Amino acid sequence: MNKDLEQFAYMPLKQLPNRVWRTYEGGALIDRWKLDDSEIDNSLPEEWIMSTVIARGKNRPKNEGLSLMQTTSGIYSLKDLVAANPQLYLGEALAEKFGSTGVLIKMLDSKERLTIQVHPDKEYARDRLNSEFGKTESWYVLNKREIGGEKSVIYMGFKEGVTKEHWKNLFISQDVEGMLSCLHKIEVNPGDAYMIYGGVPHAIGSGCFLMEVQEPTDYTMRVEKVTPGGLKISDELIHQGVGVESMLDCFHYEGCSYAEALKRWKIEPQIIDSSESYTLKSIFNKNHTDCFGLNELDLDGDCTLTSSGSFFVAVVYFGSGTIISRGETYSFSQGDEIFFSAAIEEIKFKSEKESKILLCYPPN
Repeated sequence: MNKDLEQFAYMPLKQLPNRVWRTYEGGALIDRWKLDDSEIDNSLPEEWIMSTVIARGKNRPKNEGLSLMQTTSGIYSLKDLVAANPQLYLGEALAEKFGSTGVLIKMLDSKERLTIQVHPDKEYARDRLNSEFGKTESWYVLNKREIGGEKSVIYMGFKEGVTKEHWKNLFISQDVEGMLSCLHKIEVNPGDAYMIYGGVPHAIGSGCFLMEVQEPTDYTMRVEKVTPGGLKISDELIHQGVGVESMLDCFHYEGCSYAEALKRWKIEPQIIDSSESYTLKSIFNKNHTDCFGLNELDLDGDCTLTSSGSFFVAVVYFGSGTIISRGETYSFSQGDEIFFSAAIEEIKFKSEKESKILLCYPPN
């Protein structure tokens, strides 16, 4: 353990910008959220938050995806801070079970439709990828925009009657329209929330700006060999090295009606607590998954939060104000991504401008 790094567990830590290359274009709405006037769509359409995960992809910068934290003594990776004392930073239960954060948070903005894909559930990840984590994830829609006159949509879950054999034939022939027609197409709006469990096929459509909270891996099985934007996908990024047959086994061939798809995967936020100065809502909780949690704090005044024995992350969607922690005052503003270690037992948020703060939690 590096005792010198333990001191930073007792103060809120802000992350430096952490944009990550992907196989699709987007990111202008991330620029807007970060108050960056450029608002450019490019191949860095995701901001990874509190990441101890290295992004997968050939010929990319070393350690791409790892979060760097600003401290009073310089810049350190979150991975190194956690390694200095996992119990102090993560909390005893999380440190003992995983030894890592157990979660990955992203802001994602799509100019083009993402490829049709699936992520492994825990069993598949353990048996085929030698990983204790699969990649169950969640989407909380924050904004949208029309691209080429197209409304913002997502594709999720097989329709009734789709078999592995039919899906394999569509993959081999690269019948993309045929594959899309096998999935439910759902129009989305800000405030919509969806769970995407391992094994469920899906694709994010163009014009979606959302927060994605997920298990901490970068395993994605894709069935399109060329992206909608024309980028050729390598075999490694198609099947993650397990081969085509094994990749096809990652899908759960459990078709359902459109109404049933919404019932299974669309989540209705619930108010946990409220006062004249704040409303605290649960977006994703243990009723939906034991992999992570997400709350939303709508703040026009002050609100005190107490520790549950583990770390949490605050992402400021808009607004500004101060944080009071252990007798010290810190500022927050739109675009900030802030890590609060398990060593911090209580904090008070106080807004100067009306604020929306997304509160992300590790596995239960």
